[in-house]
This record gives sequence, structure tokens and C-alpha cells, in this order.
Amino acid sequence: MSTNTDKPVLLVGGSGIVGARAAKTLRRLQPNLPIAIAARDRSRAATVAAEVGGPTTTTAIDLERRDLGLPAGARYSAIIVLLKDTSVNTMTYALDHGIPYLSFSDFAFDIGPEIAQYIQRPTSAPILMLGHLLGGIATLTTLHLAKELGRVDTIEIAGVIDPEDVGGPASQADFERLANGGVGALIRKDGKFLWANGADASRRFIDVIGVERNGQALPVLDVASLAAATDAKTIRIDLAVREGGDKRGSTELVIELTGERLDGTMSRIRYEIVDDDVYGRLSAHGAALATERLLGLAGGPPVKPGLYHPEGLIDPAYVIERLRQFGARLRRV
Repeated sequence: MSTNTDKPVLLVGGSGIVGARAAKTLRRLQPNLPIAIAARDRSRAATVAAEVGGPTTTTAIDLERRDLGLPAGARYSAIIVLLKDTSVNTMTYALDHGIPYLSFSDFAFDIGPEIAQYIQRPTSAPILMLGHLLGGIATLTTLHLAKELGRVDTIEIAGVIDPEDVGGPASQADFERLANGGVGALIRKDGKFLWANGADASRRFIDVIGVERNGQALPVLDVASLAAATDAKTIRIDLAVREGGDKRGSTELVIELTGERLDGTMSRIRYEIVDDDVYGRLSAHGAALATERLLGLAGGPPVKPGLYHPEGLIDPAYVIERLRQFGARLRRV
């Protein structure tokens, strides 16, 4: 499959907190790549387009229509969906036109309709399911660390954000859907996948400055990705919100693994990532890195039709390198 990157990448939700940051990161990675920002608020989209610079345009979009309300002659190199499309029309459009598709805002319990769409036309387009913490950055960094171990036993990942860091309307809608979804968080415990509630859904951990936090498990796709890649028997992803006046204006990611090294000794690995912005920026970096990989602009040729998670496409070492370049602070503890 070849991808014509003379055609713009369509960023659906490109004017939101994550979307605007994703567009800017993508522009930094690919200065000449055409980008089309699709949003309901055209004035906000125009502001973001001006900030992104380069060949960036805006377009209106209607998620209730199979053709998305886009002009009949419009052509795009990929569709990157940075909000929850409950109609799945964005994916249908990508399959209709045979172009790469990235789904960013799906929890583990959301993906059934998209899987069904893919099964009907598995050879039409590459479909990347990116409903992972921070746009796949957590999973890819973890897999980079896991290379040190011959056997991975446990993986525990935790994010820490400010109390005001609730994102924009799309992000807030995601968390409302999570709160009202009637399902627990996806974890792996003693080799079994569970929808955790109650005590199983919370975990105490130590943040990057030594403060004990209470994290709540999330139903994100990292658990499934990491289980398939490492066969670790215990895996969970938690999110903690700083309390009261404890505001730092940063996002933290704490990754801890236990297992056996190749020499037979047991090991515990702890790795920390800190970024001086809302969690949306790290998420945007992940979305942008995934987009350039789908298009064949980094890490290999354009991706062939199929169903993918980020670990099947993106080199974890490349992600680590880019995060440092983007200004995140990474350290081994």
C-alpha cells in the first residue's frame, strides 16, 4: 500500500486540547506535511491552523453522515480521530477510501463496533487502535524497559495529573462515559483478565517526589497490549489526581516492572517521565508519532491494511528519543 502524503492528514477534533497539540507536534516532526483540521468550531480551528503554520487548512465535519459532510472530491492521506466517534462514520469513511485510520479515544469496552467494521473489510485500510494511556507512550516505554528481562512478572503504570487537568469537552465526555459505563477497569491479576471494581480498582503508589498517591485503575488498551507482548501475569494502569492545592502544572508517568533477568536474578525496574504541561501534550506526542508511522514518514514504509496496536508499528527506542527531544524529563530510579 502506498500513501500519498501530498494529500492532507485529516485531524478530527484537531482544535481541542490534544488535537491542537498533536497538530503542532506533527508539524514539528514533518514541516511539509499538509494537515486539515476538522472541527465543529471553525473559528477555533482557524486559530489552531494559524498557530500550526505550514500547509494547514480547516474543514467542517459532520459525524452523523457516512461521507462526514466532506466535499465529494476531497482526498486525505489519513484520518486521525482525536475524539470519541460513537457513529464510527470516520472509520467507515477511511475503509471506503482505503486510507489509514487512527482511533484515539476508545476505552477497552468501546472497541466492539470498530472491530466489527474492520472484520467486514480487513484488507481495505490500516486501522490503528490507540486507546492507550498517553497515546501509546506508556506501553511503548514499558516495552523498551522490558527488553532487559527474560521474564516479566508484573507491570504497574501510574499517571499523575493536576486536579484542574480535566481536558476539553471531548476529554470530559470520555470520562463521563467511563463513569456511567457500568463496567470496571480492565486489569490482569494472577494471569486472569478482570473488570475490576472495589478494592481491586485502586492502588497506592509513590510519585516522582516521594508522595504516596491513590490511583484508580483505567479500562485502557495498554493492559491487553502489554499482556500480549510480555505475558506478564499482573498488569494494571492507574491514574491519580493531585489533591487540593497540590498543583504542579505537570504530568507524571511512573512505570514499574518486576521479573527475571537473563542471568536468572530477580529485578525491579522503575522509570519516570515528567512533562511540564497538561496530560494532553504527552498524549498528543503519542498521536503524532503514530501518525507519521502510519504514513511511512518514519520507522518504515507506509503501513499495509490490517488491525494494529502501537507496539506492532512503532519502535519503542524511537519514542524515548523523541520524548527527550520534545522536552520531557526521563529518568531511571
